[in-house]
Amino acid sequence: MSGEDAAASVRLCGRDDLAAGEARCFDVAGRRVALARIGEEFFAIDDTCSHADFSLADGDLDAEECALECPAHGSLFDLRTGEALTLPAVVPVAAHDVTITDDGVIVTIRER
Repeated sequence: MSGEDAAASVRLCGRDDLAAGEARCFDVAGRRVALARIGEEFFAIDDTCSHADFSLADGDLDAEECALECPAHGSLFDLRTGEALTLPAVVPVAAHDVTITDDGVIVTIRER
């Protein structure tokens, strides 16, 4: 298996540990991941803004856009794809797969 195909699945929290409309940063093997909940859906993207070194989980969650806003300069990042939706960020962040099980919220981190 090549490095691009490597993936690690990690339980981040219980389903009810993250309230709807909330985002939280988790450390996954030295990598910061922002987990966000909109309604009953969970999304995971890399937590560090691609424009500046700020935690995206500290920003506002935009449920209508399904995006997380960087608290430093206001860039929005799509929670489904990691795409930078507004300036000043132009580089996307990685988006990760989320699975909900009886045991909790499982995130699969894809190595680049």
